[in-house]
Amino acid sequence: MKAIVCTRYAPPEQLQLRDVPVPVPKDRQVLVRVQATSVNDYDWSMVTGRPRIYRLFFGLFRPQRPIPGMELAGVVEAIGRDVTQWRVGDQVYGDTSNGGLGTLAEFVAVPETELRLMPAGLSFVAAAAIPHALELAYQALVQIGKLQQDERVLLNGGGGGVGTFALQLAKQHGCAVWGVDTGGKLEAMKAMGFDRVIDYTQQDFTQLGERFDLIVDMKTKRVPRELARALAPKGRYVTVGGDPGRLVALLIARFLGRRNMHIVSLKSNKNLDTLAPAIGNGTLKPLIDGPYPLEETPRLIRYFGEGLHTGKVVIQVAGALILRPGRNT
Repeated sequence: MKAIVCTRYAPPEQLQLRDVPVPVPKDRQVLVRVQATSVNDYDWSMVTGRPRIYRLFFGLFRPQRPIPGMELAGVVEAIGRDVTQWRVGDQVYGDTSNGGLGTLAEFVAVPETELRLMPAGLSFVAAAAIPHALELAYQALVQIGKLQQDERVLLNGGGGGVGTFALQLAKQHGCAVWGVDTGGKLEAMKAMGFDRVIDYTQQDFTQLGERFDLIVDMKTKRVPRELARALAPKGRYVTVGGDPGRLVALLIARFLGRRNMHIVSLKSNKNLDTLAPAIGNGTLKPLIDGPYPLEETPRLIRYFGEGLHTGKVVIQVAGALILRPGRNT
């Protein structure tokens, strides 16, 4: 099979498209023929080894698993022993980060629990853009941020995949939503429905004198006392990631009494089945940057890491597949 291979920590340009053996599913694993995947922060960190603390997870000196990628949409090709949830031919999608990386390839073997049944009518390209970003947005806004009707919401890093879904969730609650980002994303964000957009290279949202009921931060780069300036008296702050030092500062601040500041500990795929009707009817839909072919992965990881993308960067691993009758139809 064709796969993107990373053998050392280096800039994305070192990645190679190689022929490698098709994995054999182990007990309770499923072999998936990958139709589409996406680029995420995990991929940037695994390829570049930055921030260096992440090497504790990927491997101290080189990636322990050489194929990046942690999100997929595809078709079950084979099943290992004791698999009970899936049959060959099922159309599935999911965030596989708990079961390992490897989705930037034509086939990947993952634990059966890392997959969900694709909603009927959803394309593989759209499905690959959903699991990680939608779960981060839903868990940040709804489950941890306790989003209420008609609140004032600010999304820092609003032009990426998580921001796209966070905007949709907030608008479903009648909220006024401000978005922070830069470059070409700003016009796209206006078209998406943000009430106001802020270019972070020109303005600091913590210095505007504005107060928000809920701030969701995709790229935490400020210390807690600065963030607190932008919160209403009963406001909540939730981050889904960012600078490791700033995240440690948030943990310390929370321990010292700032109970309104939270860090999402993602529970991958947890709510996808509950949200499937909204996904299937288009109430919740991804903004897709792409799709691009697999061989462009090195450029796309650079593109993602420099924050030039809008929405989710999707890679179409295989050609369009005709949906056949099964549990999805």
